Amino acid sequence: MKKMIKNFNYLGFILALCATVIFSCRCSTSKPSPDPLAGWQKAYKEEPNEAIVKDCQDYIQKLSPEERKYLGPSPISYFEDGIGQHAIKIEIGINGKEWEHILIYDKDNKRIKTIKYLRGRYMS
Repeated sequence: MKKMIKNFNYLGFILALCATVIFSCRCSTSKPSPDPLAGWQKAYKEEPNEAIVKDCQDYIQKLSPEERKYLGPSPISYFEDGIGQHAIKIEIGINGKEWEHILIYDKDNKRIKTIKYLRGRYMS
């Protein structure tokens, strides 16, 4: 009887460990903290600089065919931070997953950072 109880304790421990691993893996691909565009404003009135437009087009051409296929009609948003930097956010929905690509540019319109992350999931 004691041996049987001991085996149940091991089984309980293993089940708890499996549940912990499963639930912790679900959250590992969420939005980076802090938000890469926190404090940035959408630039409604201003058009992106020609160098940024060209770089963004080049970036999109280098995406996988599947990513390009699911870009949608207006997946790109333009942001500014108030100190001369700009950012492009590209949103792509693929197979129930919403991906964001953030391209950040310095005051000279040169890309200084690229961030890609899984923003969330949706029902397809």
